[in-house]
Amino acid sequence: MSRAPRRRSVVVAKLEADRGGSAQAAILAELRRCLLDGVPPGSAIPVDEVAAVFGVSRIPVREALKTLIGEGLVEHRPNFGYTVAKLTPEELHELYVVRGVLESAALGAAVSRARLEHDEQARAAHTALADAQAAGDVRAYHRESRRFHLALVRPSGMKRLLDMFESAWNLTEPLQPMAHVPDEERRALHADHEGMLAAFVARDAVALVEAARVHHERLRSSLAAVPRDTGLFADGEDIRFP
Repeated sequence: MSRAPRRRSVVVAKLEADRGGSAQAAILAELRRCLLDGVPPGSAIPVDEVAAVFGVSRIPVREALKTLIGEGLVEHRPNFGYTVAKLTPEELHELYVVRGVLESAALGAAVSRARLEHDEQARAAHTALADAQAAGDVRAYHRESRRFHLALVRPSGMKRLLDMFESAWNLTEPLQPMAHVPDEERRALHADHEGMLAAFVARDAVALVEAARVHHERLRSSLAAVPRDTGLFADGEDIRFP
């Protein structure tokens, strides 16, 4: 009796499709980029197949995966292997709280240090975000939303805070939260972005921090409606944000 063909790893397929001749030294960066671009949580990461994609032995792949475990993006279970990390609903809530607090702190400093070139970068990111929204391209919306938020906080120059902010953001990326938010809610979130941009270019720190707070509250409320049967959460429960 013939055996059914083995199901191909989503991670390996994505690496093969997106990789552009990366050197061995870039394995970690390529794996991280692949995961942040939206690989379903729980997806298997077969070491041998990933090593074949890069044309290397298992050793550098395992070293890269150890780093990604430390970053919270990958999980490993003995006799099971490596998988894209899953979050519990409580952990997702926690990460959005952390992101909100860090962003608020950075925005206050960013306004006082921003220059015209920063305004141009924020406007460009917002335009790309609007284009993604209009096209209904959820993946692009994720990417450009991150670019927009970083454009607002980066002028703060607070490197350690910004590193923590990006790390917290990274942990939610495999889940691709915006893919589970209804179009109407996404439009409301985008309207929040417009208010944040207006406050940023007006150098109104109070209005900007308040607009960001409202935005985070709306986002958390939207994510609270994600159903338990998505299979994307570690415990399969509803998201219950206090």
